[in-house]
Amino acid sequence: MQGYEVRKLDVEIGAFKGRIRALSDRMQYSDPTGSAARAGICSASWSLFGQLWPASQVLAKAVKTIEIEGRSVLELGCGLALPSLVLQYRGANITASDHNPITETFLNYNTNLNNLPNIPYLDLPWGDKGIATKRYDLIIGSDILYEPNHADLLVGLIERIAEPKSKVLVSCPGRGHRNNFSRSMKKLGFVLTEK
Repeated sequence: MQGYEVRKLDVEIGAFKGRIRALSDRMQYSDPTGSAARAGICSASWSLFGQLWPASQVLAKAVKTIEIEGRSVLELGCGLALPSLVLQYRGANITASDHNPITETFLNYNTNLNNLPNIPYLDLPWGDKGIATKRYDLIIGSDILYEPNHADLLVGLIERIAEPKSKVLVSCPGRGHRNNFSRSMKKLGFVLTEK
């Protein structure tokens, strides 16, 4: 017994036509071992990873044609990892990351559901400066600026894990913290392009 209810959603992003297992609604919560509580994830936000958010679909559409050859790619706050699945379908060198303890289970299930090779996964708390990870040429994330401290945490993480010449793609549904993130990224030397 998994302790939560799921549903399967059909998705179509360019040539990728697949299915994604998601939580049935935002009222789901299951933390029998206390791993989510230890990770700082409360019951109110536990289910956020398991929803197919519009910003994830926008990012998946953006990466369906992006240049991937020779690039190492990291998806931050991947949740159900639709952009990672699209990139894996295209043959990218993709790693998915999140901090919810159950995200990897959903990532593996959705990868297998779509007959794709496994996608490497990182449990990546943004503020933990002691976590060693390689550097990435392309860093992506969708709807990851929803808390007031996310912009600062995200900029600090990107500074630690981005290659000197890298691209960062973030899809955002207009959260109020986007401007702080953009200003801080400019200070790191990134050039801002908004669509």
